[in-house]
Amino acid sequence: MDGDRVRARRWADEEAEERPLKVVFASPAEHFTDSAPIGNGSLGAMVWGGVASEKLQLNLDTLWSGVPGDYTDPKAPAALAAVRKLVDEGRFVDATSAASGLFGGLTEVYKPLGDMNLEFDTSNQEYSSYKRELDLHTATTIITYNIGEVQYTREHFCSNPHQVIVTKISANKPEHVSLTLSLNSKLNHRVRVMNANEMIMDGTCPVQGHKLQENEANDATGIGFAAVLSLQMSGTAAKVAVLNDQSLRIDNADWVLLRVTAASSFNGPLVNPSDSKLDPESAALRVMNMIRNLTFDQLKAAHLKDYQGLFHRVSLRLSQAAAIEKINMKEVGDAVKTTAERVNGFRSDEDSSLVELLFQYGRYLLISCSRPGTQISNLQGIWNQDLFPGWECAPHLNINLQMNYWPTLPCNLTECQEPLLDFIASLAVNGTKTAKINYQASGWVTHHVSDIWAKSSAYNEDARFSVWPMGGAWLCTHLWEHYQYLLDKDFLKNTAYPLLEGCALFLTDWLIEGPRGLLETNPSTSPEHVFIAPGSGGQQASVSYSTTMDIAIIREIFSAVISSAEILGKSDTPLVQKIKEALPRLPQNTIAEDQTLMEWAQDFKDPEVTHRHLSHLFGLYPGHTITMQRNPEICEAISNSLHKRGLHNTY
Repeated sequence: MDGDRVRARRWADEEAEERPLKVVFASPAEHFTDSAPIGNGSLGAMVWGGVASEKLQLNLDTLWSGVPGDYTDPKAPAALAAVRKLVDEGRFVDATSAASGLFGGLTEVYKPLGDMNLEFDTSNQEYSSYKRELDLHTATTIITYNIGEVQYTREHFCSNPHQVIVTKISANKPEHVSLTLSLNSKLNHRVRVMNANEMIMDGTCPVQGHKLQENEANDATGIGFAAVLSLQMSGTAAKVAVLNDQSLRIDNADWVLLRVTAASSFNGPLVNPSDSKLDPESAALRVMNMIRNLTFDQLKAAHLKDYQGLFHRVSLRLSQAAAIEKINMKEVGDAVKTTAERVNGFRSDEDSSLVELLFQYGRYLLISCSRPGTQISNLQGIWNQDLFPGWECAPHLNINLQMNYWPTLPCNLTECQEPLLDFIASLAVNGTKTAKINYQASGWVTHHVSDIWAKSSAYNEDARFSVWPMGGAWLCTHLWEHYQYLLDKDFLKNTAYPLLEGCALFLTDWLIEGPRGLLETNPSTSPEHVFIAPGSGGQQASVSYSTTMDIAIIREIFSAVISSAEILGKSDTPLVQKIKEALPRLPQNTIAEDQTLMEWAQDFKDPEVTHRHLSHLFGLYPGHTITMQRNPEICEAISNSLHKRGLHNTY
């Protein structure tokens, strides 16, 4: 086994270097989504690649609004009883309305760190031969262009070993690098220039993340942050000047080296920022001081050793290596096709090397936004430019967060899943309180959206989102899969099983015997979807009982607990016995009249047959309880469900 693993890795390393993996752009970015992401797990940047001006939009994974919250509601048990009664009576519209009594508070908001701005003296000059590319082999973004006979190059990467963003600006002729350098942030902040070669930006995140506008002062009790920008330059004629104590002016350099470090006062999801003993400025300066005397080549060598140790574990070969360069070239001239051109042309040329690129791009993004000791990959990884990003950039537990981490194990990036394991443990702490107070249940629970504070209560609006206490259970399936890949019994005993056990304790309490004689979940929703309530005159509802996804997730957890208990010698515990008794009493998968897999316990009319979520197919994937061998009729119904949803479906 070990020998096979070594040979596979050697093959991947040898194969990797000969297959170009570059995301190529023909022009500077016009929008945030056109820019190139770099990151080291916690610190990130989006590189825009302008000619007259360059912007690196900066992020730090711990910059969130808010403080630790109280995720309990003593009034929830009464609301739960009322909803259950309405569901049992078949009054699904009324149950959906009454479910507002189960809603929780707002989710906090992920905030941008700021921008590093570079203004060049080329705004009125023509440029040519522009190229911007993100090299996945080196996790480096390179911009090159010509102005007259001078070729300019910018190279950007974000180092995990040294926790720094590195930018080198150079020209092929001496004394041709001149620029104005500044830092800015949309958060409340200040900027200071230190000794004409360093800038410090510090500030605070708002406690009321949904209210404060750009640069608006706050009460300074939120998460504090600091970023340090250090400057080195070369050239006998090079000079630097301080402008208004806010920016630096560099003239006539041969090359310029910029390094950015950053830190925050965040000290875990259970510690109020006002109680944190962490000093962001001291921390950012400490990191900078450790690398101050390192050269660009030394920084890059450490970056490559670290990154390629992860990235080059896996190689995907769908095309002949000799044909890749031909595919990447236009028929006329030597201009390399942009990645956008390759995507647009995929329908006609079936460029299999593009599939290789996109596969590895996904691995690159995961390496860049999730490393041991960092926060989880949020809804946008770690990259965000907005004070009020879509959906707060918060981790959504009804598929999005899980999707972010699906590649970790099969794509040999086990370490990148560690932040998810840490996050689940934090959710269990808060979720134990939520389960006890809100549901009068043992174990722990969490719902469909969370944040850096490990929010475990329900969302604050619309039952189709809020009434879904299965977020923690779905996450716990990752614990069992983690063990199945690593076969680390200590991990199973000390980390996975205690969390699985707590999750299963909640689920056994959450299941109730319904009027139909089965164990049911009530209330129950199919994430973000609605149905036409029978006898309602066409009204929509989202709350019913025993949705297919609920039962599929519960089966998955119960099976994982039974298997884990067998390995750990705990099969005779009361919990395991209770689970074994409960499993045969769960509702079975049912095929609807139109031969699709039923999404709800009843064959409700679906007002949105092309709904983006495929929640009812969980048992087949990512779950394991439905297989072609054991359940051919159900798999046929799943195939029909996919066709009914349509090819455009995203989840």
